[in-house]
Amino acid sequence: MTTPSTPSAGHRPIVVGVEAGTRHRVPLAWAADEARRRGVPLTVVHAQGRPTVAVTEAQPLPSWQEWQHALHRSGEHTLSEAVTFAEKRHPELTVMGLLSEGEPSWVLREQGPGAEMIVLGSSFLSARQELFTSAAVALPVMAHARCPVVVVREWEHTVQERPYLVVGVDGSPTAQAAIDFAFEEAALRGAMVRAIYVWHPPLLGNLDEDAAWRECRAVLYEAVSGRTESYPDVELHHEVMPGHPVEVLVRESRHALALVTGTRGRGGFAGMLLGSVSQGALHHAQCPVVTVPRPPGW
Repeated sequence: MTTPSTPSAGHRPIVVGVEAGTRHRVPLAWAADEARRRGVPLTVVHAQGRPTVAVTEAQPLPSWQEWQHALHRSGEHTLSEAVTFAEKRHPELTVMGLLSEGEPSWVLREQGPGAEMIVLGSSFLSARQELFTSAAVALPVMAHARCPVVVVREWEHTVQERPYLVVGVDGSPTAQAAIDFAFEEAALRGAMVRAIYVWHPPLLGNLDEDAAWRECRAVLYEAVSGRTESYPDVELHHEVMPGHPVEVLVRESRHALALVTGTRGRGGFAGMLLGSVSQGALHHAQCPVVTVPRPPGW
């Protein structure tokens, strides 16, 4: 069991976005546990993006001032419940609450530069909402945040007795950052790392499969080289697997502590905000999904 360090004023907090209702406590608990594990503060954010006042025929539309007061009271109640939950879970943890007006994705993205990571629940992630409405939160935050972003499922998932993290490797700069995060997290949790390079065989054309496998293994070994020296207690498994990257990574991470990917890989198209593998993992993975941005200057 890892003993948490004492947080200091210079440590960046873990930021977690919360919604109304106690059914969203799994992401909040994950964020509180991670803050304690890392010895950093926890900032709980509730963004008021739309009114919560019910309007009926018997009750006319409230004035702007009344609507604002009702919205603020509702937000304060949601935030107070979330902060109390985190404080009771870890009494020694420094917990701060932030109530903000504005679109949730914008509010959370603004927290990124000063955060260790941003944690969201999967209720922020709906295929229809993410693609077609202004309620999108997870994808814009992940595409623009300057820190790792974690999407935690709203239910507990089964972890194997021997804990591990899965990290997708493709030789890109963001994959390098994802590998760094995976090793750091594994060291904190006493877990091992499974670094997976997924080879997607071409549908057409002649192919020297032996040469292709050798190249894949070379890219994988080069990508993770030096990490075991920095993290001698973390066991590393290198794995090259054929198939579609999303399908393979989702399958192999079913019982993992988390699936870690970069925000963009080598297969992305110019102008896309988030890589297709990251998006596919978000919608289909059964474990927490971590996307790690490209480090500054890379």
